Amino acid sequence: MKLSVTEEAAKWYEEELDVEESSNLRFYVRYGGVGGLQPGFSLGIAFEQPNEPIAETKVGKINFFVEADDEWYFGDYSLSVNLDEKWNEPGFQYE
Repeated sequence: MKLSVTEEAAKWYEEELDVEESSNLRFYVRYGGVGGLQPGFSLGIAFEQPNEPIAETKVGKINFFVEADDEWYFGDYSLSVNLDEKWNEPGFQYE
């Protein structure tokens, strides 16, 4: 699995979440929500230290990562996070 985050999306997270220093931001699987890869599930975020990351990338002040225990959700897909200009919020693409 690969994880990519555009500079625009990273800047959005920095501004919206008031990130002032280097931080770790996890994408994790949560029950519920819409627009997810697997029916009935979607992605959530949390500031925490990586434990067993299967994918990570540092953009700006944030090290983004996905943990091994969420690998089931992605299957053979990689995650790309960009800024959806229409909604001015992060958008997720599974490739």
